[in-house]
Amino acid sequence: MEETKTNDTLELKEKIVTEIKTVYDPEIPVDVFELGLIYEINIFPVNNVHVLMTLTSPACPSAESIPGEIELAIKAIPEVNDVTVEVTFDPPYTTDMMSESAKLELGFM
Repeated sequence: MEETKTNDTLELKEKIVTEIKTVYDPEIPVDVFELGLIYEINIFPVNNVHVLMTLTSPACPSAESIPGEIELAIKAIPEVNDVTVEVTFDPPYTTDMMSESAKLELGFM
């Protein structure tokens, strides 16, 4: 029974990542997941989701909209019960956190 639970959690996490990848920083043509802005995705009992994320800078003009867009995207998944998106600046964001494809897209490689 435990194995099924683990598979369900992994499957749900994949769906969450897929939804997060639909959210873009309006100033950068790369989704927030590939940018490395998502630090943690935790799924707690009864499919409550907690996302720990950062922004490219504390003065990011999209600071108000991006977390809300992520929350709405995840809430669109039928299996998800509740979503909390927490923003942190520890550790501070650096371009090293980007995926290779994001670095290529933005000319860092």
